[in-house]
Amino acid sequence: MRGFILTMLLLLSVAISAQDTIRLMQYNLLMYGNNFGGCTSGNNNVANKNEYLKTIVNYVQPDVVFVNELYEEESYHDLILNNVFNINGATNWKRGNVSNLANSYIVNQTFYNSNIFELANYVAVQTNVRDIDIFRFLVNPSQKSNADGPIELNCAVAHLKAGTDYEEERGFETNKLLNYMHNSGLDGNFTFSGDFNLYSASEQAFQNLLNYANPNVRFYDPINQIGNWNNNSFYADIHTQSTHESGDCFSGGGMDDRFDFFMLSDEIINGTQKIKFLESSYHAVGQDGEHFNNSINGSPTNSSVPADVLNALYAMSDHLPVVIDIVVDANLKVNENSIVDFNFTFNNPASDKLTIHISDNQHSSFNIDLQSIYGQNMLPTFHTHSSMIDIDLSGLPKGIYIVKLSKDTGAFISRKLIVQ
Repeated sequence: MRGFILTMLLLLSVAISAQDTIRLMQYNLLMYGNNFGGCTSGNNNVANKNEYLKTIVNYVQPDVVFVNELYEEESYHDLILNNVFNINGATNWKRGNVSNLANSYIVNQTFYNSNIFELANYVAVQTNVRDIDIFRFLVNPSQKSNADGPIELNCAVAHLKAGTDYEEERGFETNKLLNYMHNSGLDGNFTFSGDFNLYSASEQAFQNLLNYANPNVRFYDPINQIGNWNNNSFYADIHTQSTHESGDCFSGGGMDDRFDFFMLSDEIINGTQKIKFLESSYHAVGQDGEHFNNSINGSPTNSSVPADVLNALYAMSDHLPVVIDIVVDANLKVNENSIVDFNFTFNNPASDKLTIHISDNQHSSFNIDLQSIYGQNMLPTFHTHSSMIDIDLSGLPKGIYIVKLSKDTGAFISRKLIVQ
């Protein structure tokens, strides 16, 4: 992303190798199996779309895929499962449930590698237009017998109402999800992905996600690219729609909107519950930042993906898939030079004053940093030899922060703080 580097936090220093990652992909399949709005069996044929999708999946190599605009009839869901994922002898891919409480002709779905994930629960949150689906996975379910049990990953998927006249409806839809999470006591490792049809971060739907009254169920943009995305060349490298300049089935206008998202809970951004977003992994496949208001295969040559993948992306959908990588606790390796042999507690939530109590048998000196959810220092670093320290919070806005206690050895502990 343009000049943007996230400073991410870990509970312990870690060494991460490529094979330790799990890849998540979000994709609007453009009226798969549904002849509507200029899409026909001729220009949007499912047999052809399966071939395009196979090419894309083979290139991306995701472990779980979330999709929008899949026709409600389950036979089409199985058509993808058996012709895109479980091919060449593979049998390990499964799909999610379909409830369709809102009675929409297009629905969301997930396809996942059952060697890595077990679908433990499914809930549909009904809105006026389409359900918002919540899939609760167990990661590495073979670890069930371990003392700590398997790691949970909750994934909400939505296709919010499209159109400039429906900002209020989109706000209602995201609020419906957040209210359900709040009333059900859901927090922890959460992703929220989908085609959100948002034109700007100022829309109520997006503000709901960032600033919901219960801070434990808020979501954050992992690339922190918050602004007016629509037809704005500054955000050309994160636009996801449209792959075409014109077309009967495909929306036209070229690449000029950021409609497709992965939003993450603070637990995943900071790795506080055994799953962590892998820095710089967020990207739209096939987006090179050079095709603003142009088709993705227009001039100049788009070399961000191989030519066959570019062709598949162009022919498959008017959206680009969005990909993120996550790392799970079982794959994180502790740096032996950074052993944590201390602890600390503090008043949480806090308002005007934060009081920190440090437990340390070595009587060491410590650095204390108060950081934003994105790892930015909000106050100067505090240095202390004492077992207790008071920090003035009166100048900080309400929200979620990270308290980081560290030694000169590099060992540190990070914990979430709610300021209210």
